[in-house]
This record gives sequence, structure tokens and C-alpha cells, in this order.
Amino acid sequence: MKVTKLQQGTIKRHPDGFGFFIPDSPDQPDVYIPRESMNGIMTQDRVKVEVYKERHGHRYRGLIVEVVDHGTKRVVGQFHPLPGGGGILKDVSKGWGAELVILNSASRGAKEGDLVAAEIISYPGEGKFTGRITEVLGELGDPMTDVKRVLLTQHIPHNWRFSVEKEVRTFRESVSEQDMIGRTNLMNLNFVTIDGATAKDFDDAIYVEKRNFGSGGGGAATGVTSAAGFYKLYVAIADVSHYVRLGSAIDQEAYERGTSVYLPNFVEPMLPEVLSNGLCSLNPKVPRLALVAEIDVDPAGHTLKAKFYEAVIESKARVTYGEAQEIIEGQPLSHLKHVSKEIMTAGELARILMARRFAHGSLDLEIPEITVIVDETGTPTDILKSERLFAHRMIEEMMLAANVAVAKFLHEKGRPALYRIHESPPPEALALLERFLNSFGSRAKLSGGKLQKRITRALEEFAGKPQAQVLNILTLRSMSQAKYSSKNVGHFGLGFEHYTHFTSPIRRYPDLIVHRLLKAQIGMAHKYQAMNEEDLATAGMMLSACEQRAVRAERQIQAIKKARFFEKFLGQEFDGLISSVTRFGVFVLLRKYEADGLITLEELSRGRPGSMIFDEQRLRWVARHSGKSYEIGDSVRIRIANVNVEQGQIDFHLVSAKGEKVAAITTTTKPAPSPGAKTWGRRRKKEEFDVEEKLREVLRKRGLQPTDALRHPDSVKKVSAGRAPQPKHKRNKTRGGSAAHDYGKNHGKQGKGKHR
Repeated sequence: MKVTKLQQGTIKRHPDGFGFFIPDSPDQPDVYIPRESMNGIMTQDRVKVEVYKERHGHRYRGLIVEVVDHGTKRVVGQFHPLPGGGGILKDVSKGWGAELVILNSASRGAKEGDLVAAEIISYPGEGKFTGRITEVLGELGDPMTDVKRVLLTQHIPHNWRFSVEKEVRTFRESVSEQDMIGRTNLMNLNFVTIDGATAKDFDDAIYVEKRNFGSGGGGAATGVTSAAGFYKLYVAIADVSHYVRLGSAIDQEAYERGTSVYLPNFVEPMLPEVLSNGLCSLNPKVPRLALVAEIDVDPAGHTLKAKFYEAVIESKARVTYGEAQEIIEGQPLSHLKHVSKEIMTAGELARILMARRFAHGSLDLEIPEITVIVDETGTPTDILKSERLFAHRMIEEMMLAANVAVAKFLHEKGRPALYRIHESPPPEALALLERFLNSFGSRAKLSGGKLQKRITRALEEFAGKPQAQVLNILTLRSMSQAKYSSKNVGHFGLGFEHYTHFTSPIRRYPDLIVHRLLKAQIGMAHKYQAMNEEDLATAGMMLSACEQRAVRAERQIQAIKKARFFEKFLGQEFDGLISSVTRFGVFVLLRKYEADGLITLEELSRGRPGSMIFDEQRLRWVARHSGKSYEIGDSVRIRIANVNVEQGQIDFHLVSAKGEKVAAITTTTKPAPSPGAKTWGRRRKKEEFDVEEKLREVLRKRGLQPTDALRHPDSVKKVSAGRAPQPKHKRNKTRGGSAAHDYGKNHGKQGKGKHR
């Protein structure tokens, strides 16, 4: 092999011990690093690599020649004490790959088999691989230990600083008369909050009324076309900025967290509970401070005007989605009779806004929202698709309208602002999506004209067919990631020229920034300063990284809980669809539980991988002799073969494909994934490395440590050693959506705690 050049970049370690080198230069391919060359190198390590081209073929391999910086500062593993003190930490998740020696004085009372977090003192290559335990998470098999492990491995802050707790004690339990001075009094209006049944924090309330429609009643939705008639929409959002002052201890903590993180039966909030569930939450029958968007909309869905101001409101009812749906469908509820008219009017307006948005090209991908149901101990008991009601869409449309109105207002002011942007899909991703659609029989061409409409029309061809869900997922994967930016480039998925996040300041720090920016432009510049372009760009980068960190945590815990759930189904059979084809096998999405698992190439080929051909153009595996193929959308029947809870992985045996039985495999050897060429998926992995490093850099500039584990043990309030975290306030997850994309399901409300 011939050395081509020396490159610098980041390592992604595979659980099987080999790795991939991701060069800093975006035009360079990822490079395979064999297991024997890893030598204790871990994910996120910055290294210099000699890149070799193999003699035969076009593949590259790398040899690590220097570690520039260690990206991993702490690890989570299972503790095994040694006679005389100290112990060994083993990597049960295969995330870092070596045994770490715990020094005599650093075990912090950990017992045999406990899962612990350890700060690294010295790395492989520097002598012994040593560390000290910083936190005992609990027993390895305890489902609540899963939560703590995910928070730690994803670097999510989970302890409040003492300075924050001190500040929290200064807040009152209710709104004072002094707080109300100078605000518009809207307490006579019938505001309602509409949320999931288990919601505890309410950061938005709505009130809708019709003006000048005369005695004929409804607007466009009921056939009345009065030119003078319009809808007046009030969207009241919790005024978090009134309580959380820029630069305060709570503000700094909230900025570092960036977002609340929602896990099954557990939430790690962005703000202390006294604010998120109490003083800021728009709870019913009590005065609350709000920042209001008052928007006039004509019967065709055009915004006539919008204004923004501080107000005092009183929610007249806490309504669930189910209750709102019953009212919209004409089923009277006696305890909500006093707000039923307003909810019906909101439904009318939502239909108008929705029709206009889709007519202008907004995407609406039907991706089921999956909820893992757990009991009080954190043990998964079921996996369900969340029910999708019109009431969810109604609230989303109200929130979208407010977000757009605020974004347009800030843009027209010509001052720097923070936008929620979503760029067009990369050309190579579109080409791949078009190839998928064509392989299913569509003649769609995803170029020219309004791209969103072309995608929508292509997907409509498969409505009601088995392939529809898989194609919606593939379309979602083809999209760019939505992010926060000071540059307003619009929102591709939603089809908006101007878009921001305004409606969830209790759980998203970007919304809190937008509230401050908005107040600075509506006559309160003496209290709220505008931010410059540079600071907003930095904040956008930092908060996008925090959001992606939260998404990874949510995905990781869901994978772990699904794996734990399927332990009881080992050996049982299920029907599914092939959802992804890779060089090392195919992934199958189960129809019943919306969980996926891997059928390895070894299993797929019945122990003869050489008998299969990988068709890269159509992304399918084809048997050389029989011509049998396995491609995305194929129906298969599988048997649960293996479950790895720590890694959140499920392996399947293939029972039948397209209704045809297959012979049993006689070997269980699994091939290593091919080092292959750079793929779109791996480029997305590189983006994760980039934002993680940017997050660390931004935190360091602000004088904050990148992770809680790096703080001094006495600087934060710790959870008792060996005790799993107690469930915090629960939330209904049916308003969830993709953190990477702001369209499809639930884009307005962001899942009441997710990351639209």
C-alpha cells in the first residue's frame, strides 16, 4: 500500500473495535482504521493519520500516528473491585473499548457490578489507562440506571449549581401586583391551554374570536366570504424573560442546557421546576405574565396585521387534546362549556391556515411518533404509536402562525435576530431519494419547479400502500438538519420565507433569546438589549449543538428501552418491512411495535456472504444464483434472535421474505462491516462531531465546563450515590417531532418539549 498524505480529523469508534477517521476537510472521504491500529483511541479523539490506498480497489485505510487531543474526558462502565482497593472499569456498551484502572482512593463506595461514571486521569499510550469514579449510577440491570447513563454519555447537565438553587429561593409563588404594572390586561378573555393529559408545564395559551362576520357565522370554512370579516388570534406565551434575567445564574445554566430533555417517565428540564411548572407555567385560574402575539387573519388565511406586547392573562381551562377533539367533533363537554365556542373557532381557523400552508408547498410527512410506555420503575411495558388528532394540528397551526409573525416582524426591523432555518436537501440526497422512489414504480423527478410540491406529489402516489411509511422515513432522512442561525435563509420543510422559535421559552433557550429580541423592538430596549450578529451566530451554533445532543439522548434511551422490552420476546416471530439496506445487512421495521433490528449479511446469505451481490444503484442485496433480492419496502417475517440492552440493539433471524420460507442458517459468525466509500449517512455523523466540538468551544469561551462531570464535586448538588434519579414531571409525548426537521408532524408545538 502507498501512503497518500497525512491528514488531521476526528475518530468514530465502532463497537467491534475498528474505527473511522473523519477528516477535517469535507471533500475527503472517511477512512477505515483497522482494529489493530486503534490502540485505545476513542470516539471524538483528534488525531493525525497516514492514509494509504489499498493495492487492489479504491479503498483507503489509515494508520494513526499522533493523538492531537483526547475528546473523551469521562466514560461510563461496570465496576469490579480489586483486593486491596481500587478496581477495574469494563466497557459494557463497547463505546470506548478498554479496561480502565480505578485508583485505590477513587472508588467512591462503588460495589461489584455497579454502573459508574469515571473521569479519565491518564490515557492508553500514556502508561496505564486510569481514572477516578465521579458518580455511582446504580445497578447495571436497573431500568432507571439507563436514564442516568444516557445523560452522562451524552454530556447532558443533570445537576443544578448551588448558585441556581440560591436564586430560585428568591421567587414568589404567585404573580405580584408590581409585576402587572404597565401590561395589557387580557384576563377577561377565554384563554385555554391545550396539551397532553400528563403535561405539567404550560407555556402557551390561545384565544380565537371572529370579527365582522355578521350573523351568518363562520368564515371560509363554512362558506361565508365577507370581505370585512376576519379572525383575531391571540397566542399568549409564558413570559420567561421577565423572571430569567440575562447573565443570572439561572440564565447561564439554561443556556448551557439549551433545551429540556424528555426521556420515558423522566425529564431533565431547562429551567428549575419552580419556574417551569410554577410561576412561568400558564396554569388555569391564576394570573400569569405573558408575551402575546395578536394576529388578524382573513378568511383565506392571509395575515392582515400582527402586534406584540406584554400582558397579564388567566387561562380559563386546562384542556387535553382528547377533550378538544370531542368539542371540535360536536360532542358537548359540560365542564368545558364556557370555552367550547372559542375552541370550535380555533378549529375553523386552523383548517384555513393548514390549507393555505400546504397549497404553498409545506411538507407533511406522516412519521408515526413512537412512545415507549414504562412503569414506575422505568421498566418498559409497551411500545405504542401516539394517536394523531386534529386537535394536535390545530394547536400546531396557531403556534406556526405566531412563529412566522414574530420572524417577519424581526426581519422587517432590519436588526440581527435568531432564526430557525432549514436549507434545501443536498443534491446527492435528492438523487438518492429519487432513485428510491423510481425503484418503487414512481416516475417522479425531484428537480425543477417547486421541490416541496414535487416531493409531496411523489409520496401521494403511495398513500395507503405498505411502502408509504418507509418512503416517508426515507424522505425525512434525505432532508438537511434544521438549525438556529443569525442568517435568515428560510425554512424549506415548512415553506416559510421567515421562521423562528417563539412559543416554547420554558423548554427552549432560543425562544427565550427571541423574546428578548422582540421586547427590545417593541419599546422595552431600556430593559432588553438587542444582540449583535456575532453573538447571535455563536448562540445559534451552540444551541443547535445542544438540541442535537438532546436528540441523541432521546434516541439512545428509546433504543435501550426497546431492547429491554424485546428481551421477553426472544425466539418469537414478527412481520416487518425492510427499512434500510447496508453493506453489512438489512434493517427491518416491525409492523406491530415500530421497533427495528438488524438481519446481518451472514444471516441474509444463510452463512455464505460471498453468494450475495450488493446492488449499490438500487440499494439492495441480490443472490448470485437464484436472483432473489432484498430491498427497501420488502415484506419479511423475522424471529427475535438476540438482544443487547446496553447497546440498544436487536438482531433478527430471517424466517421468510415476500412470503417465501428460507432455510435455517447454520453459522452465527458475523462479518465486520465493510470499510466502504463515504456515504451520506457518515457525512451526517461528521456534522455531529462538528457541532459537539463547537459546543465545547462555545462553553469554554463562556467560562463553562463542557460537562457536569468536569465540575468540581462540591460545586453542584449531586444525586445520592447508587440511587437512580426519581421521575420528574411527566409529559405527554404525542406532540413530538423530529429534532432534525421542523415539518411533517407537530411542527408548531414541537412536541411540547421536543425540538422543532
